Amino acid sequence: MKRKAYAFFVVTAFSVAAHAQNQGDAPDVAKLAGFLRWGGIFFSFVAIFGAAIALRIIARLSDRLGTRFANHRPTIQKYESVARFTTYIVTLVICLTLSVKLDSATLTVIGGTIAFAVGFAMRDLVAAFIAGITIMFDRPFQVGDRVEFGGQYGDIIKIGLRSVRMNTLDHNIITIPNNKVLTDVTSSSNWGALEMQTPFDFYVGIDQDAEHAAELIREACLTSPYVFLERPVPVVAKQVILNDYVAMHLKARPYVFDCKYESAFATDVHFRVAKAFRAHGIRPPAALARSVEADVHHYGPPARETKYSD
Repeated sequence: MKRKAYAFFVVTAFSVAAHAQNQGDAPDVAKLAGFLRWGGIFFSFVAIFGAAIALRIIARLSDRLGTRFANHRPTIQKYESVARFTTYIVTLVICLTLSVKLDSATLTVIGGTIAFAVGFAMRDLVAAFIAGITIMFDRPFQVGDRVEFGGQYGDIIKIGLRSVRMNTLDHNIITIPNNKVLTDVTSSSNWGALEMQTPFDFYVGIDQDAEHAAELIREACLTSPYVFLERPVPVVAKQVILNDYVAMHLKARPYVFDCKYESAFATDVHFRVAKAFRAHGIRPPAALARSVEADVHHYGPPARETKYSD
C-alpha cells in the first residue's frame, strides 16, 4: 500500500511538472511544495499504517470463519476479497485528500494521470476485446468443441469478449485470454459436431498375428456402446521400435457418438481388446532370440560354444 501511494505521488508530481512546462514555465520546487500538504502527508502514513492493520485483521477473521464454517468458505473468501479491495480504495482516497490540494488545476492533472494509467492498464483488455470479435467471425472453434490449447485439453464452455473458458477432463475451469488464442495454435477435435474421432494405440509382438490382432481391435471398437457406427473404423499398422523391441503398432481410429464420452469409450475399448488378446493368445512385444543356424551358409560355421563349469 505504501509503494502504491508513493508511486502515485511521484507520477502526479511529474505530471504537474509537465503541465507547468507546457504552460511555458520551468518546473520549480516551490510550485511542487505548494502542490502538496505536508501535514496531510504525515496523516497519510498514519492512514496507511491503519489500513495495514485492518487488512491483517480481515485476513485473520477470514481464516477463522473459513475454519469454523467450512461449508461457506468460498463465500467468505469472496467477501474477504471485496473487503480488501474496498480498503485499498478508501485508503488511497484518504491519502489523496489529505496530501494533495484539490483545486481545479490539481483535479485536471490528477484526472489526466488517472486517464493515462487506466488507458495503459486497459491496453491488454482492448486487445482481448478485439481478438474476441475476431474469434466470433473467424470461428477457430465453437462452444461445445473439445479443444487442445497450450497443453490443456477440454470442452469450450464460453466464448466471451475478453476470454475463452475451457472445462478440462479433470473438471478444471481454464480461462484463456482471447489474444492468446489468436497467436497460438489451437486444435479442435470435433469443430461443432457431436461425434469425434478418438485414436487408440496398441502394440503387439513382431512374431504375433498382426492381421488377426487388427480384426480383434476393430471388433472391439464396433461392439462398444459408445461407437458412432456411421463412420468407418480403420486400423493402421506400422512396424516400430518400442523400448529396443521390434513391434507392430496398430492404431485404430473410431468415432465416439458424443465427445463427452471420450474417456468412457477409450476405457471400454481397451478392456475389450485386452480380453480378446488374452483369449486368442496375442502377446505384447518382447525380446526375440535370433537363430544362428539359419545363417550358417552365409556367414560360415557357427562360433564354438564355450561351456562353463562350476
